[in-house]
Amino acid sequence: MVPILLCSIVAFAIIAERFWSLQKKKVVPPNLVADVWSSFRDQSFDQEALQQLKRGSALGRVLAAGLVNLQHDREVMKEAIEETGRHVVHELERFLNTLGTIASITPLLGLLGTVIGMIKVFNTITTSGVGNASLLAGGISEALITTASGLVVAIPSLMFYRYFRGLLDEYVVRMEEEALKLVEVIHGEREEDTQMRQSGSNKT
Repeated sequence: MVPILLCSIVAFAIIAERFWSLQKKKVVPPNLVADVWSSFRDQSFDQEALQQLKRGSALGRVLAAGLVNLQHDREVMKEAIEETGRHVVHELERFLNTLGTIASITPLLGLLGTVIGMIKVFNTITTSGVGNASLLAGGISEALITTASGLVVAIPSLMFYRYFRGLLDEYVVRMEEEALKLVEVIHGEREEDTQMRQSGSNKT
């Protein structure tokens, strides 16, 4: 029971921490790309704004990686975004493997308790026969309690592990879409400006 109780405490702490850290406003704030693009067009996006963007959210870090390479072509910006995105996703996955491990091992710990309880029951039968009902009941109850406790910890741990995994997959797709959208908008605007300047020079 002691390992199962420890696993339950760790699982509860991880679930609470992940709920706090994986809030949508902390990972993919709404309208962030629009705000960045508006500041960029108004020429009010300076180094301080870049650092603030990087500290603000996971998506902000990904966008900042692209904006640092603003003077380069699309491919360089996308590579920087992808590299930073991998680091961001790794940080967002923090503790999830531990939660998945707890979901896997707590039923086994409960099964171990069941086996130990049944061994005690058979030892009691060997030494005292089947007439001592209280001793037999004690071993059987120990076996059942540990099994139930392992399942009580494992089931919610597995549910939240799957939930957080699905949430992360959704965030990763969203961050990729938003980052690529910013890259295309910036380079599209730059290409339009270049074409306008070329057409103006051709007219003169």
